[in-house]
Amino acid sequence: MLYILQIFTNTYFYHSFKKTVMHRNLKISSKKESLKAIRTFVSEALEELSISDVESNMLILAVDEICANRIIHSHSLDNNSFLEIVIRIEANQEIVFEIIDSGIPYDPTTHQEANLIQLIQSKRKGGIGLTLVKKIMDTIEVSTINNLSIFRMQKKLPLAS
Repeated sequence: MLYILQIFTNTYFYHSFKKTVMHRNLKISSKKESLKAIRTFVSEALEELSISDVESNMLILAVDEICANRIIHSHSLDNNSFLEIVIRIEANQEIVFEIIDSGIPYDPTTHQEANLIQLIQSKRKGGIGLTLVKKIMDTIEVSTINNLSIFRMQKKLPLAS
């Protein structure tokens, strides 16, 4: 069951009240230049886990893609707005990423899967990011609470051997 919590920054996010074994939080300006810091933040959090470089890079890519979409499309590169990125590792070996912002809401369920053949033929850049995110993550949930958009992505991690 999901609940809404208010944290000290007056930001609302979903939390499932499972036992959390790791929690990281980053609030950063909503500008393209922030994407490198976001990737570093996610990478450093993932270093604490026993997952492969390939799995780690796929998770970094998924978070980067959602953040880039929020910055470019929902905030129109407005340097005065912010993204908050929350990373939690639950005791059940599930990693949860939440991207929280006050940009224009977007419903990824309305997103059409990219037709790779057409994209290649038209030589168009972009258009496959959300398709990749859907393939990488186990679940993606989007909600709007108190004018905040919350992208919640979950991935079950392989058990450490």
